[in-house]
Order: sequence, then C-alpha cells, then structure tokens
Amino acid sequence: MTIAAFSLARRLRNGETVFTGWCGLPAPLVAETIAREGFPAVTIDMQHGLWDVAGVVAAIAAIRLAEVAPVVRIPLGEMASASRALDFCAEGIIAPMINTVAQARAFVAATKFPPLGERSWGPHRAMALAGIADQMVYLRTANAATVTFAMIETGEALANVEAIMAVPGIDAAFVGPSDLSIALSKGAVLDPHSSEVEAGVDRIAAAALGAGKIAGAYCATPERAHELARRGYRFLAIGSDLGFLRAGTAAVVSRLKA
Repeated sequence: MTIAAFSLARRLRNGETVFTGWCGLPAPLVAETIAREGFPAVTIDMQHGLWDVAGVVAAIAAIRLAEVAPVVRIPLGEMASASRALDFCAEGIIAPMINTVAQARAFVAATKFPPLGERSWGPHRAMALAGIADQMVYLRTANAATVTFAMIETGEALANVEAIMAVPGIDAAFVGPSDLSIALSKGAVLDPHSSEVEAGVDRIAAAALGAGKIAGAYCATPERAHELARRGYRFLAIGSDLGFLRAGTAAVVSRLKA
C-alpha cells in the first residue's frame, strides 16, 4: 500500500521507466518550470548544487504544485538531510557514496520508520502537501511510498553492490558514472562511458534486479537514458537545469548570428 498522492514509488513498482529532470540552480521556479514541461520527477541536487534548506522546502512544494514527484540528492554523509527532505515531502532520496552495508543501513535508519529503520516522526509539511489528515495513514504507508536510492560510484561500492542491494529498506541503486570512472581508473580518467564503467553499469543493474530492486543512473543525454533503459534501468536523470539553460540560450544566440 502506498500514499495515493505519491507517484514515484507507484510508477516504479508498476514497471514504468521514470525520467527525472535535475536541478542544481537554487531556484524553485526553475524546478517547477522543468516539472511542468513533462518530467514525471524532478531531482533537487543538494550535493553539488547550490541549494540551501529554505530553497529545498520551496522547491519541493513548487514541484508538487505541478503534480510531479520531488526527489532530493542529499549532501555526502548528511543523513539528517534525508529525514528532513522526507518531512518536506520528497518522494525519493538519493544518498551519495553508499560504499558499504553499514552505510546502507545508516541510510535506511534515517529514511524508514520502524521496523525497517529509525526515522523520527515529524512529517507535518509532507502530510499537508500530500493532503493526508490522518497521521496513522502516513505512518503505515510512508516506507513503501518513499524511495531510497543508494549511489554506487566507487570501487568499494561496486565490490559490495550485491550486499548493499540486499539490505532491507534500500529500494534502488543509482549510478554516478563520472565518479565511478574516476574511482575505477584511480583518478586517471574522467570518462562515464569507459569500458570499466560499462561493465560496472551492467553489474549494478544485475545486482538491483536480482534483489528485486530498481536500477537508476545519471545520464548526460536522452540517448544515453534510452540505452540504459534497454539495459534494465528504470529511474534515469537526464541533463541539468544549467545544461538546459545553456543549450537554449546557445541556440538562440546561434540563430541571431546566422
């Protein structure tokens, strides 16, 4: 059973492939605009983006206003941010560099209510945005309605991926291809499509699918997203708000110079 107002978990469990926009610019209006253009999910990037907490609160509400699922990538190691983002009504949490089973369990502890985890009670904003009046409805359904993405982006994480995916409460893997490239080449190469990364991508998908979980990844282009979808990936981030802005601006300027 999931919360009716939460769409991400329902779509993924129904076998849909979900594409998400990606927002690093700290502008809720930009996140809402991207949501209104047709993405079923929009991800707010607190790890490498410029967001503060107030911006995340406003952006989640703006994304939900467009009837789209908000997802938040938290800063490295900040599990308290995961709990807060869920309280703000995020439907998915992406946690960077989950390298070990212990780190996966810490992630679950922060994001799932007992018996899976130890999430503290306080989802008042989430209940308001989702239109839930009964606290017990949220408590009973939140674990299934929210999606935890463990980022696999180091050699250690790749070596442990099967065990990480087996942790109860971890719902999905999420590939960070650039960091995985740097890690596997010991800092020599930044190539998210290297042969080592491609092999890792297939292993991660197999581990997720073998555990009955979801495979997700960041993609630079729609073409890459469609390729990974054919390889078993069902949550795919494409580009970024800054990339969309630069591409649109460059196209206009190019036409002016023609």
